[in-house]
Amino acid sequence: MATYWQALWAYRFYLVVLILPILLLPLPILIPDKKVYCGYSIILMALFWSTEALPLAVTALLPIVLFPMMDIMTASKVCLVYFNDTNILFIGGLMVAIAVEHWNLHKRIALQVLLIVGVRPALLMLGFMLVTAFLSMWISNTATTAMMVPIAHAVLQQLHRSPKDQDLEEGRDNPTFQLQEAGPQKEVTRLDNGQVQPVPPGPLKPKSQRDQEQLRFSQGMSLCVCYSASIGGIATLTGTTPNLVLQGQVNELFPKNDNVVNFASWFAFAFPTMIILLLFAWLWLQVLFLGFNFRKNFGIGGQVQEQEKAAFQVIKQQHKQLGPMTFAEIIVTFLFVLLVLLWFTREPGFFLGWGDLAFPDHKGESIVSDGTVAIFISIIMFIVPSKIPGLTQDPGKPGKLKAPPAILSWKTVNEKMPWNVMLLLGGGFALARGSEESGLSAWLGQKLTPLQDLPASAITFILCLLVATFTECTSNVATTTLFLPILASMAQAICLHPLYVMLPCTLAASLAFMLPVATPPNAIVFSFGGLKVTDMGEGNGQEPLPRPIGVGAATQESSTDITWPG
Repeated sequence: MATYWQALWAYRFYLVVLILPILLLPLPILIPDKKVYCGYSIILMALFWSTEALPLAVTALLPIVLFPMMDIMTASKVCLVYFNDTNILFIGGLMVAIAVEHWNLHKRIALQVLLIVGVRPALLMLGFMLVTAFLSMWISNTATTAMMVPIAHAVLQQLHRSPKDQDLEEGRDNPTFQLQEAGPQKEVTRLDNGQVQPVPPGPLKPKSQRDQEQLRFSQGMSLCVCYSASIGGIATLTGTTPNLVLQGQVNELFPKNDNVVNFASWFAFAFPTMIILLLFAWLWLQVLFLGFNFRKNFGIGGQVQEQEKAAFQVIKQQHKQLGPMTFAEIIVTFLFVLLVLLWFTREPGFFLGWGDLAFPDHKGESIVSDGTVAIFISIIMFIVPSKIPGLTQDPGKPGKLKAPPAILSWKTVNEKMPWNVMLLLGGGFALARGSEESGLSAWLGQKLTPLQDLPASAITFILCLLVATFTECTSNVATTTLFLPILASMAQAICLHPLYVMLPCTLAASLAFMLPVATPPNAIVFSFGGLKVTDMGEGNGQEPLPRPIGVGAATQESSTDITWPG
């Protein structure tokens, strides 16, 4: 019997893929209607995404097969949706992020900020959160977390090392921090008679209490990295994929919206929300893992301990090993800043942007998009050399000259580009278009009209909690892909601005903090050890932070006066 159940479990994904379509088949057979056909496709894809019986990207390709066969849309219309302007923006933005990551510019920024804020417990946590959030605005949350967690653990190792351990490891390399040059040198003081005497360490606490405090601080530092990675991603349109899902869904469902969701408008909405979330997350983690002794947490009135100086040396040596900025880093920095400026000034809304002035259509509006700008900067990176132009000897072929490589190469892009996410985005846009074409969106909206008796803020808050709970067990992208078309139809049916519901729910989908499987940053932090699932639940599940405050901040900000053009 045990072998029978083991065999079923081993083949569970095959069984799910074969059985689910058959179980749902009576639905379209008994009710032959396009709305039902589209609903069958959406339910099937939702179950596949939830169980991950098929890879997420493969499930996203199902509309190409199902929609033409069910006469919902033609194959040519479905396929066009998979490569729209939002996907172009995704590709271009990631190419620039790959260049930043490839030339270690993100690590230089991180270490420089940590050198500024110092290593006092509260400030160290704040420094790591600020750096992680800022980097997550521009590069993937996963890459940011993977870079910051080893640095955090190396700094913590130096902070938690006892004086006896430091005596034993004086002058030795730290094996857990591979780029560290040498162990930190003891701080010494010179007496009047010229004799050298080490600085006496502070009074030691009982070992059990000290170990418990160190463990709590390590857990707080780990959680602050993964939390701030998720929070930072919501600040920019390209920061995390659910943001792009929203833009694509709005463009698909409301084609005459005059590009209301662009880089500048999203930043104006989401950046203040990110600041609020980051501040409250820092305060909550500090109270939960460092306690209420704020004088001690901020190092007010206390002496700088030898461990803190050693931890500062770790950061300083790591920064020193990067050396001066290379030509490639300078070029990438310049192009990155240029990209952000072009994004902000293309069509800001409160004044005529360069897109409106240089490339207007017959209505005087910009015909270039944020995706155009991202691809333009990306192409430049394939042209500009990574070193000052000159002729050098090819080390592999003596006597032959070799030109320096470009800032970006296709090999690097191909290795680091998440092509599966592009297909996942396309699948979501296809579902939105199919729901609109089949009439399913309008039907769902009518069925949800009883909600209009509730206050608008209550509706948004309830929906945000629903999305936030669902995203703990499902991909953030899949969650927003499934919910946003339904939310848009509901908002129209109850005469509520669609963005009033769609914007905060999109942010809520990115705030998945409770489970290791919820987001890649959570999984990375959990894999480093020192955390249990209950610890992650404690950081978020005891509330009030970060979930309800995050949802509340998003709800309140979305209640500002948003005009819907067209």
